[in-house]
Amino acid sequence: MTYRWIPDQHGAWAMLAVPFLAGTFLSPHPGWAHAALFAAWLAGYAAAFHGQQWLRLHARGLRSARRHGVPAVVCGAAAGAFGLPLAYVHPWLLLAAAAALPFVAVNTRYAWRGRERALVNGLAAVVPACGMLPVAAWLGGLGPGGSWRAGAACLLYFAGTVPYVKTMIRERRSAAYRRGSVAYHAVALALAAFLSPWLVPVFAACLARAVLLPGRGLRPAKVGALELALSAALLTTLLLTF
Repeated sequence: MTYRWIPDQHGAWAMLAVPFLAGTFLSPHPGWAHAALFAAWLAGYAAAFHGQQWLRLHARGLRSARRHGVPAVVCGAAAGAFGLPLAYVHPWLLLAAAAALPFVAVNTRYAWRGRERALVNGLAAVVPACGMLPVAAWLGGLGPGGSWRAGAACLLYFAGTVPYVKTMIRERRSAAYRRGSVAYHAVALALAAFLSPWLVPVFAACLARAVLLPGRGLRPAKVGALELALSAALLTTLLLTF
């Protein structure tokens, strides 16, 4: 069924969309090229997800690996159909794709070992996702000098979601994770203030939720809803500030 083709990593969708949309609409010339690149980006993510799930399950001899084979191939073909014509017109996109490969390799290795939930694996996924901000900005005519602060803000925010979500779900009983998450968010707030004082409210809210919410037994759906709200606030702030 079609819904099985959609990756069930719900927390990833904001990370896939916010940096890309910020880069697109911060650039002076958003257009159809961005729509094609966004389609290639989402299809490429789905292909990588299914490919990694196939590898994880196949390595354990599980027949359920087969259900990921066709989606991986079809989504990969879709990514190529959208992305290759665009790369023909803008060859530098191939360099951007190559820069993401080491991080995809890290995610693939963790998938093969069955450790997708590892902290390092989550952080490795954040980097290429946030890297789409300068890519989309450059595609629309805004150079790195005009997009680096927005990209850095995205990286600070989404990197912080990795340890924070762990304190709410899988590592909710770990005092070390809580301390690490709070320490990270305190540093991120200071760095965000350096990037722009207008970022302070968003990052202060992130620090507050890292301090106050772990241990309160919130359901994953409520945790996800709050992260979506903060992601939307970040996107709005980026577009109004930079």
